Amino acid sequence: MSRVYLDWNATAPLRAEARAAMVEAMDVVGNASSVHGEGRAAKALLERARAQVASAFGADGADIVFTSGATEAAALACAGQGLLGADIEHDAVAAWIDPVLPVDSAGQVTVDDPARSVLQAANSETGVVQDLPQGLAVVDATQAFGKLPFAFNWTGAAMALISAHKLGGPKGVGALVMKRGTDLAAQIRGGGQEMGRRSGTENLIGIAGFGAAAEAAARDLDAGIWDQVAEIRNILEKAVEAGAKTTIFIGKDAARLPNTSCFATPGWKGETQVMQMDLAGFAVSAGSACSSGKVRESRVLRVMGYDADVAGSAIRVSIGPATTQDDVLRFAEAWLKTHARHRARAA
Repeated sequence: MSRVYLDWNATAPLRAEARAAMVEAMDVVGNASSVHGEGRAAKALLERARAQVASAFGADGADIVFTSGATEAAALACAGQGLLGADIEHDAVAAWIDPVLPVDSAGQVTVDDPARSVLQAANSETGVVQDLPQGLAVVDATQAFGKLPFAFNWTGAAMALISAHKLGGPKGVGALVMKRGTDLAAQIRGGGQEMGRRSGTENLIGIAGFGAAAEAAARDLDAGIWDQVAEIRNILEKAVEAGAKTTIFIGKDAARLPNTSCFATPGWKGETQVMQMDLAGFAVSAGSACSSGKVRESRVLRVMGYDADVAGSAIRVSIGPATTQDDVLRFAEAWLKTHARHRARAA
């Protein structure tokens, strides 16, 4: 039987629209910084993608600075700024902040000084969605973009971080979205590309894929596709809950991403579950994928107040528009069989 991919928060499968745009861009020979005809053709492709991303992200009146991903965007936005944040932020953001903002048991962060603070729109591990205060210094919208109704201009934030491969674009492309008038020093200097904020010849092929993926993601959102995804996620959770009474569903009563289920079974290590499900033909994860392949106790769950046993036994199942009801029911059946063997051994 074919494998089932249930790790969309780590990376979403490449959209057909993105693939087609990338193939088209491969035939554009010019450098977007050149003034001849070939260069102008490359520049037109670059600016089309910039407009597509801006439109999908509700960023009219903002600058889209293309980067190698959200991690680079986070460094560009946060390094040396002395910004405040919470210890549930993604590692790419946590590396640059003072993690002093309080987090409650539901995963909600209290922000007293938005203009000096960074806050994620949604958590990649639990799916918990934050109530964003107006005027944040930085919003990490990496997981929310394309899955939730969201517009940069609604937030009043100075900057936001986004990534292509979380919404069906290629890996290795992202952007820092900046409110007009925001002052920021470049970290990569040289030719002055990206309005002087990020030098280096643009990854035109990847950027073209990003633009097409963002446009397609916006159409899906408008069409209610993610409401259907939430229904399938709920079917998964009901099936797991029916056969595993001691399993804890993290953030189940909070606002969550429509595709994300994080659940913990104390006494059964998350890394063991991930390996067992992999052998059974299902790709899931234990926490964020951005840890160089390491599986570790969830820092996010510990900050939310869960003990080490719970934090170390959590897995994340994240689905997408291509996931079917049959996919999640097959997963639940396989997981429950493995769960039963675990309980028998532990008895």
